[in-house]
Amino acid sequence: MNLCGTLTLEGGPIYCLVTHRIHHAHTDAPGDPHTPRDGGWWAHVGWILWGTGQQYDRSVVARYAPDMVKDRFHLWLNQLYWVPLVFLGLGLLAFGGWPYLMWGTFFRVTFNLHATWLVNSATHMWGRRRFATRDDSRNNWWVALLTFGEGWHNNHHAHPTSARHGLKWYEIDFNWWGIRLMQLMGLARRIKRVRFNRASTAWHLVTGRVKSHRSYEGIN
Repeated sequence: MNLCGTLTLEGGPIYCLVTHRIHHAHTDAPGDPHTPRDGGWWAHVGWILWGTGQQYDRSVVARYAPDMVKDRFHLWLNQLYWVPLVFLGLGLLAFGGWPYLMWGTFFRVTFNLHATWLVNSATHMWGRRRFATRDDSRNNWWVALLTFGEGWHNNHHAHPTSARHGLKWYEIDFNWWGIRLMQLMGLARRIKRVRFNRASTAWHLVTGRVKSHRSYEGIN
């Protein structure tokens, strides 16, 4: 799955993980690599162009991704993350010529990058807040549509270990459906997600195959 993830050209999987964990450790505070409090354009793309981006020294990587640095495959993939995309591009060029290459590589990568960056910028500036988190995260429906569910960002920051971001029936979360399908196929295990508990009128993190219920009650 991480091999396919490198086709987005968003950097090595270890550096992506480190960036994400730093963001959650210092969300919208000093140390956050891409907070809109430093400017919307900075949060969107400036941190990549002029900031530290996703280049970290070994001590930072060891602190935020100790589980990943023990895996030789991911260490290799982290350094050569662009190789799978090169092979894909060459394959598209050979199979369908320049149109396939332009749409399957250049347009796709550019669109996906900006969609991903909108999660860093737009969902910390515009939208609604279901949970009173200590950051500026918001649920943004149009970013959720562009990113298959990542736009329900306030939900994510309130429950960062939950694989499911769309908590209400109307919060479309294609990413969760994909994870759920892999769970049913036996390809994903010990999946954590949030479920509304009617008895306590609160959201709780659960693990495993738990029957889901639509949640109309509680916090909106």
